[in-house]
Amino acid sequence: MLKKQEFLSIAIITLILGFGVSLIKSVELVLFSLLSIFLIIIINTAAKKIASFYLDSEIKIKIWEIKQWGFKSHHHFKKPFPLGAFLPVITAILSMGIFTWMGSLIFEVKPKIYRAAKRHQLYSFSEMTEWHIGLIAASGIFATLIFAILGYFITLPSQMNFATLSVFFAFFNMLPFSSLDGNKIFFGSLVMWSFLAALVLIGLGYVFLLI
Repeated sequence: MLKKQEFLSIAIITLILGFGVSLIKSVELVLFSLLSIFLIIIINTAAKKIASFYLDSEIKIKIWEIKQWGFKSHHHFKKPFPLGAFLPVITAILSMGIFTWMGSLIFEVKPKIYRAAKRHQLYSFSEMTEWHIGLIAASGIFATLIFAILGYFITLPSQMNFATLSVFFAFFNMLPFSSLDGNKIFFGSLVMWSFLAALVLIGLGYVFLLI
């Protein structure tokens, strides 16, 4: 179940990414991109929500923010900077719509202590490890790739179709950087990250062959 703030974050990023990937193109493509990206994010989020439920935890979806701009402790912003909202706009404008950064949403995990303790009779199970967090992140990527394959079989009169956008979305979110899903998967399990990265690269290669 999406909370109000989560839905607002998803709506904002959908608008930003939708206009970014369809910059200086037709109105029809803008509308199609908005719908496709919204569905992709919802699918990705739903998979994570389901995975977190079975791992006795809950996640909160939010826009990717950074607090520090340098390596030294005093190199930080007064308030968290919403990089996930600005990076797609910057990359889309600089590349004239050819390239748009799509890794804009992250998630935070909170274990359900009492529920886990009741189920397992041990409080130690309520602790979320990097493996658990990696599994949640991986479920979103895997669901995105599965629906990309399904979307491939739907013929649409657009070069930037649902399957293509899904693969691009998975690619950017698989980067092992900052708080992105890829970083959570990488530190959760290098084997799992390598497997998903290989699938994403295969999909990406196929997309470029089609374009």
